[in-house]
Amino acid sequence: MLMRLIYDDSLAQAAYLIGCQKTGEAIIIDPERDIDRYIALAQKEGLTIVAATETHMHADFLSGVREFCEQTDAKAYLSDEGGEDWDYVWAAGKGSNGKAYNHQLVKDGDVIMIGNIRIKVMHTPGHTAEHICFEISDQGGDADEPMGIVTGDFVFVGDVGRPDLLESAAGMSGVMEPSARRLGESLRKFHAQPDYLQLWPGHGAGSACGKELGAVLQTTMGYERRFNDALKEAADADVFVRSILSGQPEPPYYFARMKRDNRQGPPILGALPIPANCAPSTIPNGAVIIDTRPWEMFCEGHLPGSYSIVMDKVFSTVAGAFIEPEKEIVLVANACDVEEAVRMLVRIGLDRVVNWVDPEDVASTDGLLTTNEVAVGSIKSMDDVVVLDVRNASEFGEGCIPGATNVAYLQLSKRISEVPAGKPIFVHCRSGFRSARAVSYLNEHGFDATNIAGGFMAWEEAGYPKEKP
Repeated sequence: MLMRLIYDDSLAQAAYLIGCQKTGEAIIIDPERDIDRYIALAQKEGLTIVAATETHMHADFLSGVREFCEQTDAKAYLSDEGGEDWDYVWAAGKGSNGKAYNHQLVKDGDVIMIGNIRIKVMHTPGHTAEHICFEISDQGGDADEPMGIVTGDFVFVGDVGRPDLLESAAGMSGVMEPSARRLGESLRKFHAQPDYLQLWPGHGAGSACGKELGAVLQTTMGYERRFNDALKEAADADVFVRSILSGQPEPPYYFARMKRDNRQGPPILGALPIPANCAPSTIPNGAVIIDTRPWEMFCEGHLPGSYSIVMDKVFSTVAGAFIEPEKEIVLVANACDVEEAVRMLVRIGLDRVVNWVDPEDVASTDGLLTTNEVAVGSIKSMDDVVVLDVRNASEFGEGCIPGATNVAYLQLSKRISEVPAGKPIFVHCRSGFRSARAVSYLNEHGFDATNIAGGFMAWEEAGYPKEKP
C-alpha cells in the first residue's frame, strides 16, 4: 500500500492519496477543487486515481470529488447517512457531458475495495450528520487487521471536530446541542478502537473546524485516548457538551456558502484560471483588489479598492470572509506567487481572478491611498472615538479595552451593521495582525478606521485599564 498526505497550509487541510501498488489503482480522500496536483502525484507514483470520496460536506473549502467525476473516470463514493437533509444533490444529477455521475452511496459498515486495499466505512455523526470515517486495511500481505483510520473532522490530534458549525455558520437554529450529544455518542463508541491504530485527521493547527488542534498530522488511538481532553470528556455526556460548545471561535462568514455548494454541487472548475498581467490604470471597474504586499507597504500607498491580505496561512480564509464569489478579483502580487494565490482562491470558490499587477507598478502609480496605524498611547482618551475589538468573542470575554465593541474580523462582512458609524474607529486584535486586515476592509467600506499597532498585548503591557464585558 502507498499513502501520501497532500496538505494545504492556507486551510490547514489534509487530503489522502491511498493506492495499491500491485494493481496501480488509487483513491483520493477529501480532495480540493484543483485536482491536477493529485493526478500528477498519482502518476508520479505509477498510480491511477479510480475513486474519489470525502468524509463529509465540508464547510471550509469546496470539494474536488465532483471535479474528479467531471474530468476523469473516477467513481465517487459518498455518504448515505444522516437522512434526506444530508443527501448529495449534485450526485443525483448529470455531468456536463449529459451522463449520470458515476457514484455510489455508502453507509456504515460498507466496504470499498481499491485493488488489495480494503476501506471500511464508519458512520461518525456529530460534526455533521452524514460524517463518515474510513478504516484502512492492506490485504496485499499477511496483515489481517486494519492499519489506521482516516478520521476527517471527527478526531484530530489533541481535539475533536466542532459540532456547532451547522448553527453558528450555516444558520440551522437549535442543532448545536443535539449535534454535540451525537458527537459525544460517536466518540464513546470510537473509544473502543485498539491503541495501535493510526489516525489520519482532516485538519491540523490553524483550521477553524476545531479549537485546539495539534500541528502534528498523524497520531494513534492510544495516544489520543491518553492525551486528548475532548475524547476523555466524552465519557460524561453533559460535561462534554458544555466543554465542546465553549470557547469555539466564530466561523468565517463564507462557511455557510461552502456547506450549501458542497451539497448542491461545487461549480465545475475545469482548468485553473490564468489571470493576465495588467497596469494599474487598466484594472476593471468594480474589481476587488487583493494586495498581498506586506502591511507596511500597503499603509504607505495602495490602489483604491484594495484589501490587505498577505499570502500566509490564513490567506484563503480572509479572502473568503471578505469577498463574494461573483466579484472580479485582481491580485497585487509577484509573478512567482500568482498561481499559488489563484489556487488558494479557487479552493473557496473565488474563481473570477482576472488580472494581476506587479507590486513595483503600484509603487509608481499616482493617486494611491494611505492607511493609518498608531501606537496604543494615541487612544488613551476615547471621547468621540470607537474602539473596535476584532478578536474572537472568547478572547474578548477574558478582558477588553473599556467600552470596546466586539466583532470578529472574519465576520465583518456579515455583521458590518454592528460597527458604529460616524466616528473615527480604532481597531485592534491581540497583536495587530487580524486588525490590519479588518482596517483595510472597513476603510474600503467607508469607515474611518485606524489600526492599533501591537493590539491588546501592547495595551496590557502599557498598563492601561481593561475590563471584562
